[in-house]
Amino acid sequence: MTTVSSSKLPSIRGEIEANAPLAPLTWFRVGGNAEWLVSPYDTEDLSDFLKKIDPEMPVRTLGIGSNVIIRDGGVSGVIIRLPRRFSWIKREEGNRLRCGGSTLGMMISKVAADEFLTDLEFMRGIPGSIGGMIRMNAGAYGGDISKILLQVTLVRRNGAIEIWPVEKLNFAYRYSELSEDAIVTEALFQGREGDKAKIEAQMAKIIAERESSQPVRSRTGGSTFKNPEGHKAWQLIDEAGCRGLKIGDAQVSEMHANFLLNLGDATAADIENLGEEVRARVKAKFGISLEWEIKRIGHKADGDKA
Repeated sequence: MTTVSSSKLPSIRGEIEANAPLAPLTWFRVGGNAEWLVSPYDTEDLSDFLKKIDPEMPVRTLGIGSNVIIRDGGVSGVIIRLPRRFSWIKREEGNRLRCGGSTLGMMISKVAADEFLTDLEFMRGIPGSIGGMIRMNAGAYGGDISKILLQVTLVRRNGAIEIWPVEKLNFAYRYSELSEDAIVTEALFQGREGDKAKIEAQMAKIIAERESSQPVRSRTGGSTFKNPEGHKAWQLIDEAGCRGLKIGDAQVSEMHANFLLNLGDATAADIENLGEEVRARVKAKFGISLEWEIKRIGHKADGDKA
């Protein structure tokens, strides 16, 4: 552990990297650099850093990069990325699991199974850490975060550490009222006692279904668009003739039409433009505007903010 300082940022007990490449940190493997990449040592280190930083400095968070497009021009200001020290799980009384902010959902489901706790199996099918999962109320296979979350510990842009009960998040489909400036550092989940064999069987079923229907071994970002009310996004995309559609080295997956792929040399612009072309074709055919589920952050290559 070393103390790092710069002329623009306050010192921290964690790590600070200037002009840090972000593409290697995302599943699409595209995009520019962060002006500053900050990995705090713990919650108090993060709080202290945010209290001291210039209030005008842009600050964003990045999890494991599974549901994001970093634009080619990079990201101004600070990207906060919680390191592995924030990945931990502790069982508490009342069949509860308390988890650190960078813990992967699939790891939580595994520990829950080992602890004979059910209702968390669905997390095995969601590629992400809990901060992003909470922000978007991630869900799959009949479950979602709103059904199991009890409270979150978060750090606000001004450095304030707050504990929010689940009711304060006002969850809806792929939505929460967790503000963009809030960084989740802990979460408390509720499980129920269950049969370990049944729990593991359900998780095995989720893994098998996911691998048979989604391009999980490709450079992708997960589900691209939210399901419009009463419709399946993949079906609209397919019926609009977009399955297999390509722009540059970006492609609509032929396995699952709501997934975009980087075939190898795609740029962030290729992937985003392909998504917008899909939206345009669905709108023209069905009159339905698909809403992005994947987050897109940063500047386009010409330097203009999008």
